[in-house]
Amino acid sequence: MKPALTVAVAVSAGSLLCGCVVVDSQAHVSREEKRFTVGGAPELHLTTHDGAIEVRSGDDAGTVSVEIERRGPTKEALDEIHVDTKQDGDRIDVEVRKPAHEVIFLGIGPGTPSAKLVVTMPRKGNVVAKSGDGSILIDHVSGRLELRTGDGAVRGNEISGQITVATGDGSVTLDSTEGEVDVETGDGGVRVDGKLAVVKLHTGDGSITLRAEDGSAMKDDWSINTGDGGVTVALPSGFGAELDARSDGGSVSSELHVDSDRDGESEKRSLRGRIGSGGKTLKIRSGDGSIRLKSN
Repeated sequence: MKPALTVAVAVSAGSLLCGCVVVDSQAHVSREEKRFTVGGAPELHLTTHDGAIEVRSGDDAGTVSVEIERRGPTKEALDEIHVDTKQDGDRIDVEVRKPAHEVIFLGIGPGTPSAKLVVTMPRKGNVVAKSGDGSILIDHVSGRLELRTGDGAVRGNEISGQITVATGDGSVTLDSTEGEVDVETGDGGVRVDGKLAVVKLHTGDGSITLRAEDGSAMKDDWSINTGDGGVTVALPSGFGAELDARSDGGSVSSELHVDSDRDGESEKRSLRGRIGSGGKTLKIRSGDGSIRLKSN
């Protein structure tokens, strides 16, 4: 059975609306805030069918606030967006459900209402954030962080812990990161820097830049893989690893000393050998792009 249609009439930008609904040149927007009290590190599960998610740490260690920003072509479109919230101890679930009705905006066509979540939480806590279509930003949070979007960029700043990122189509940028990082994007560049223990980076199409800061040490093997794009890996002095690098369509070069039996020619597609005192395996692959290793 096809979903029912809701027909809405265009509202001029000069119309007056009461309450928290406003009109700008782009859309109707409404905002509401929900606040939750927690006794320890919160565990947040945030889901929206269409919209961005932003998560930041705040000064209040016992409070989580969630601002829900609904946006659509008409007020009727906003009314089709429903948000479910639930708290069980320190676990908080916020889900923006997909509208049951498609909204038709006369003169334009189908509308696409969306909802953005802006969350302020304590510095330490676990976060699962999922968007069907929208970017994800997380800032100054430490814990188990799982960030997934069907289509959108992911950005993290000063985050730490066990970090998992997946986007179907979008770039990933993680600055000042600490801990374990697992990144997957279908199409987009990846850039990660920080004090790292485990690294898994994969993009179907895009460049990868990894900068491991002082104090980084391999807790397990590292894997860096791009289907089409260049790879640059910068390592601190004293870093140890067993290097296994290969490009199917580009060269592999290293400014670092690698204990290898390669003959030293610059245009080679693979390089295997020991960096420093050795250790876990640093595996780097590019389908079509150059690979470069350098020191910080």
